[in-house]
Amino acid sequence: MTLQFLIAPDFSPERFAGWHMLNTTLQRRSGIHLHLVTPASAHEQLEVLAAGQTDLVYANPFDAVDMIRTQGYQPFARPAKRFDEMVIATAMTSGIHAIEDLKPGCRIALTENRDVKLIGLRLLEPADVTEAQVVWSTVDSYQAAARKALKGEVDAAFFLADAYASFSKMTRSQLHVLVESAIHDISHVLLAHPRMAADLPVIEKAFLELGQMPGDTEVLEALGLVDGFEAMDQEQAEFMIDLMDTLLD
Repeated sequence: MTLQFLIAPDFSPERFAGWHMLNTTLQRRSGIHLHLVTPASAHEQLEVLAAGQTDLVYANPFDAVDMIRTQGYQPFARPAKRFDEMVIATAMTSGIHAIEDLKPGCRIALTENRDVKLIGLRLLEPADVTEAQVVWSTVDSYQAAARKALKGEVDAAFFLADAYASFSKMTRSQLHVLVESAIHDISHVLLAHPRMAADLPVIEKAFLELGQMPGDTEVLEALGLVDGFEAMDQEQAEFMIDLMDTLLD
């Protein structure tokens, strides 16, 4: 038996090897064969999920809401001490020094990561700029968003904070952070399809024990999740969903 393990397409490229290391470790610990699926975009992820063959998902919080509420996926773990914060940044040379300097009609680059956009719209409120007043430029990656900002093709860009922190020192030296969120209650989530209920305890144990065996530190560092994973139950997931509903209002 092989389980399909899908990873949300919003991790930094340098984490790619880390996910494969994790997949190998999980298979060895659980005795269950896992096929790692790494869609290149949110659109490709939707296509994979629509096929109905995905058993495990490392989902961003926005996608997790729909998967839990309408598709019956069960939350069972999340990264420990790792929340999904986001950054709005601009080029050092843009002349924009504060979030209030962004005006209606401003151009903003972003990926298809809907949770980042959701939080970013809240952070734009001091500028008195609504979603309809922004000229959005959708790109495939955070690296592409940074390039657009640095070339002056947009006034600012939305980034997942972890992705921004992973940029090279040279790239970050050319960008200016206007604001960074500090919500602390929204994170990626590990979800299991209902059909794998019998195998879930073994998989969950393998995730939660990461960090306790030789070699685990290397895997977690490669993922950028040095504190490993912690259990997440339905009640905790519902709390996060309620928070995201509040952000949508």
